[in-house]
Amino acid sequence: MKHSLLLFFLSGFISFTFGQKANDSVSKKAKEKKIELRVMPYLSYNRNLEFMFGAIPMMMYKVNQSDSISPKSLSGMSAISTTNKSYVLAFFNKWYLDQDKWRLKLFFFNGNQNSQFYVDDTDQPDFYDYGTKTTILSIGGQRKIIGKFYGGLSYTFAHYNTTYEEDISPSSVSHSNALVVNLLYDTRDAVYYPTRGYKIKLDWSTYPSFLDNELASNRIAFQANTYFPTRNNKDVIAARFYGKFGLGNVAFEQQSTIGGVDIRGYSEGKYRGAGLMDIQGEYRYNFGKMGLVGFAGLATLYGSDTPSFDWKMYPGAGIGYRYNPFKKSKFNVGLDGAVGKGDWGVYFRIGEAF
Repeated sequence: MKHSLLLFFLSGFISFTFGQKANDSVSKKAKEKKIELRVMPYLSYNRNLEFMFGAIPMMMYKVNQSDSISPKSLSGMSAISTTNKSYVLAFFNKWYLDQDKWRLKLFFFNGNQNSQFYVDDTDQPDFYDYGTKTTILSIGGQRKIIGKFYGGLSYTFAHYNTTYEEDISPSSVSHSNALVVNLLYDTRDAVYYPTRGYKIKLDWSTYPSFLDNELASNRIAFQANTYFPTRNNKDVIAARFYGKFGLGNVAFEQQSTIGGVDIRGYSEGKYRGAGLMDIQGEYRYNFGKMGLVGFAGLATLYGSDTPSFDWKMYPGAGIGYRYNPFKKSKFNVGLDGAVGKGDWGVYFRIGEAF
């Protein structure tokens, strides 16, 4: 907790310092206004983690006040606890620099997730509990290549300590070192709340043996998001295709699970495998600083430990509420409720789903 708080306040100090350099003659009060700081309460529920509560302080700012093209940068921290005795401490940063030629990120996560997974190769197929203590550190950057094309590289270290109920699987302590090469085509008119344009991204993640990975594997992720304004540019129609494909020996902790962004309405953690694909659409209705969303989608997966789950269709649909806590930036937080195939979930949102 102390380390995450230290990182958060250090980030605030760095961003405030950059803001000071833009115009040293401006008063202290004016400089402070260049940072929009908000502390958001967090409250949610799902069938797996049960009630979740906490706080998310975050701030938006310009790293360089004279940069009129780069979007505002975002820094924040989340501290969340659950009634099933899970917890999350996370620190996140997105920096936009040099007329949006550079996009950098820094993410730190420490948590204990008490969850469940489905096992059918036993005398009594059922959900079994497991707990994973996780630490993740990820750093990366993208550079504009030409026009709206970016290329980037990131590194992610992850450490897992997993135990299983009734020793249904052996306990394990593992770590991974991932290198991710990505390509991005981005024509959106805004990065936090786009109303038109495309975001097309391809990630290749590799876990090579020379980086001390116990299971050498590769993963390819592809997403294509598009946005259309409607109702005299007040509302937005958004659509998304997403695919994540695991290649080689995919560790349990690296498996893909249907739920969250892809697709909302699944919170039990039942449907998981080496890869998944989904398509979904969303209508975003805005009024003042608030809004409502309606969404629906369809997912499938492969490489499940339960073969009967492979290549089946998993629909999800729901509605949500949005509120913009910032005065000068369009950046929503909100709450979604969704139902899936024999499942449902409630989701607190920081930003839009996609």
